[in-house]
Amino acid sequence: MDKKTLGGRIREARKNANLTQETLAEKADIGAIYLGEIERGLKMPSVSVFVKIVEALEVSADYLLRDAVSSGKVYVLDEIMKKMEEFTPKQRKTVSDILDAYIKNL
Repeated sequence: MDKKTLGGRIREARKNANLTQETLAEKADIGAIYLGEIERGLKMPSVSVFVKIVEALEVSADYLLRDAVSSGKVYVLDEIMKKMEEFTPKQRKTVSDILDAYIKNL
């Protein structure tokens, strides 16, 4: 896996956990600047730092290392959830209603 992909997944997991870079860095006992470099794909974390990040995020290593092709369903669901995080409750309800109608007509 390349640095940029891993960094993006760490950033996504951090945001899903509603953590700032500073908070995650503190929980993982690493520097915030270093975490930022990892998230931007500038640096690859060592195995020990990766384990600290996984534990601080309370996710599995597989979640961060997963292959988008082999776990396509999970990846698609993650992407949908990421997009819906920015929606208002009314917009979420609309999406849910549209999805229900679509499923009924399959």
